Amino acid sequence: MDSLSGPRIVLGVSGGIAAYKAALLLRLFTESGHDVRVVPTEAALEFVGAPTWEALSGHPVHTGVFADVPDVPHVRLGQQADLVVVAPATANTLARAAHGLADDLLTNTLLTARCPIVMAPAMHTEMWAHPSTQHNVGLLRDRGVLVLEPAQGRLTGTDTGPGRLPEPEAIFAACRQVLAGRPRDLAGRHVVVSAGGTREPLDPVRFLGNRSSGRQGLALAEAAAARGARVTLVAANVELPVPAGVDVVRVGTTEELRAGVLAAVAPGDGAAADCIVMAAAPADFRPTELAGAKIKKTHDGSAPTISLVENPDILLELVQSRGVDGPVIVGFAAETGDEHGSVLEHARSKLERKGCDLLVVNDVSGERVFGRDDTEAVILTAGGAVQEVPHGSKDDLAHAVWDAVVRRAEQLQNPSTDR
Repeated sequence: MDSLSGPRIVLGVSGGIAAYKAALLLRLFTESGHDVRVVPTEAALEFVGAPTWEALSGHPVHTGVFADVPDVPHVRLGQQADLVVVAPATANTLARAAHGLADDLLTNTLLTARCPIVMAPAMHTEMWAHPSTQHNVGLLRDRGVLVLEPAQGRLTGTDTGPGRLPEPEAIFAACRQVLAGRPRDLAGRHVVVSAGGTREPLDPVRFLGNRSSGRQGLALAEAAAARGARVTLVAANVELPVPAGVDVVRVGTTEELRAGVLAAVAPGDGAAADCIVMAAAPADFRPTELAGAKIKKTHDGSAPTISLVENPDILLELVQSRGVDGPVIVGFAAETGDEHGSVLEHARSKLERKGCDLLVVNDVSGERVFGRDDTEAVILTAGGAVQEVPHGSKDDLAHAVWDAVVRRAEQLQNPSTDR
């Protein structure tokens, strides 16, 4: 593994039908300059043969500890790797890893690795939901392993549900976040992120909406997952790929967004939210009535009159309903300056009015922010601090927000700290 200068990856592949997707993940790693050693299980070779892995990686492939004995691969692979990723990770592989078994080359590598480990589960829904599997996942996460949430969708056969392997591009993106050396300071926490823009139907064809693409919310969800959080993403009309390791709730209108967020933050499953980031752009108004048929043009050229009613203020409701030990709440403000005040003046007024812990302020004048990969922002805190986040990627802003969330959580746990 020391023949190339790029980051060294061990790609573990366990025996599931999704093993073929690991070949695509391997290609993403090698084409980005990573040196990859593939370590399949015996069962994995029933789905994809060793010649495929050897041709794509440029390295020999073994499953047992008695191959290349002089090089001691069962120790050296884990010791020298910069990242170990297992995709797919079957229920059997998760169980063996959780309980420290070392009965093949992959499990030996997992025991000797001192680098970050990412596991992407893939199995039938019933197997993923079984208490044994969930217990094993909890053990691995407690040890610092990033176990991604499986995707929902078509499984083997005709059944659908959670248990599908995330797409290779999503797994690769999660691994890049891990390789960037981000802290694992959100491990054990449940965060809820809203993203996208709501749409309020006018008739069966038209709607009131906005220009939010959801890119920033997706970046926040991806960054939180890479930092160890369990992430629930409430996505309003988001068409971009969802990050691996994230639970997704799809919504359309502001009322649906409200219901989705409130359900996600509730402690019904024993995991109430530790942080809520409202990065979505909900419509402030909706039509009083929904036309049952398409609104037609008039023959005299006059325009129809549309009556609007105000939508619920989700951010304000979340702040007002949280208890003493409630979650850190982050709002977003897409602002433009006008004759009544500057962007920051409007933002400070909103922060005071909403009462959230942090407010991320975007100046959206001049075609900025919406739909773009780059951004810049200012983070305002309830204590009056101002943090400027310079022009950069939305990933950079996402991590700056989570840094601020962690600081705020520490301040709330220690009231003597200056806020």
